[in-house]
Amino acid sequence: MQSGTLEKLRQYDTATICNVIELFEARPRNRGFMRQRVKAAFPELPPMVGFASTATCRSFTQPPERQLPIVPDLISRWGELDGPAVVVLQNLDTNGAAAIFGDVLCNSFAAFGAVGLVTDGQGRDLAGIAPLDFPVFCDGIVCAHGYMHLLTLHEAVQVGGIVVQPKTLLHGDANGVTTIPTQIAADVADACAEYAQAEAVVIEAAQTGTASLADLRAAYAEMAERIAKLNARLRRN
Repeated sequence: MQSGTLEKLRQYDTATICNVIELFEARPRNRGFMRQRVKAAFPELPPMVGFASTATCRSFTQPPERQLPIVPDLISRWGELDGPAVVVLQNLDTNGAAAIFGDVLCNSFAAFGAVGLVTDGQGRDLAGIAPLDFPVFCDGIVCAHGYMHLLTLHEAVQVGGIVVQPKTLLHGDANGVTTIPTQIAADVADACAEYAQAEAVVIEAAQTGTASLADLRAAYAEMAERIAKLNARLRRN
């Protein structure tokens, strides 16, 4: 995938990305995005865009007595990706919680070019991670890392209510995390500006402070017309 496409995608928030994906009608509107348990730990950061490097792990259960993969083993797989890595960790523990990530993991991942981390588990050390400007998405904070260990690498994982395959294109910010089908990624990036302009018709009318209900109805009608035209064009593609 061209770096220009990724850069365009970074210019828009995840909510806009989801809006535009819907217009392609490539998947149901209630599929492809992570549920609210997976939240941005640093919602002030700009959007994260990258490709999933997946692993399963546990932190509350003691590790099995066999050789297990470690962080450098996961990093060594990033050459398989089509761009920067987003580490996606599925927590297999259901009987308790300890931290899946902290400042050691995030510094390690960031040093080798990762652009974010997503997990359905918990994290810690936010004060040590914050200076990295490294987006992390998780299900809360806990002080201890317990028995944190990796189990499998670059297999399908289930995080935030969806299945994430290795190499899946992800976009995330304060709104949450979504997948982007790679076959439409470039067109999604190109269509975001037009979608934002359509929404701006209503937003600008509302912000004048003088709009009547008739003005607002007209603005909504114009927005709907613009989005319908964009939908028709993207659906044909």
